[in-house]
Amino acid sequence: QVQLVESGGGLVQAGGSLRLSCAASGRTLSTYVVGWFRRAPGKERGLLAHAYRSNTYYTDSVKGRFTISRDNAKNTVYLQMNSLKPEDTAVYYCAAGVTSSNFAYWGQGTQVTVSS
Repeated sequence: QVQLVESGGGLVQAGGSLRLSCAASGRTLSTYVVGWFRRAPGKERGLLAHAYRSNTYYTDSVKGRFTISRDNAKNTVYLQMNSLKPEDTAVYYCAAGVTSSNFAYWGQGTQVTVSS
C-alpha cells in the first residue's frame, strides 16, 4: 500500500506560480508511475502529467507551464505550476500506479484557486 498526501495548494493570482508536493509513505515511489490530475468545478477528473524514471508526459493544456519531478530521497513528487490561469482552478490530485493506465493509489487532493 502507498499513502499519498498532497500539499502546496492555495490562492494565487493569474500569472503566478505554485508548487504542489505529494509525499508518499508505505512504499517507495521510485518503482511506480506517478501522476498529477485535477478536477475543475463541474468537470471530470483529468490527467495532467505523469512520470516514470526519467520519462515524462504532459497534456497539451499544461505542456510548457507545468513540470513534474520527483525526489526519491524524500519519496516525494512535485508539480511546479507556472503562468497560472483562472481555468487552472481545480482540486489537484497525485496518484501512483504500476502503469500510466492504472493508478491504484490516490491522495486526498489539494485546492488550487487562480484569481483573474
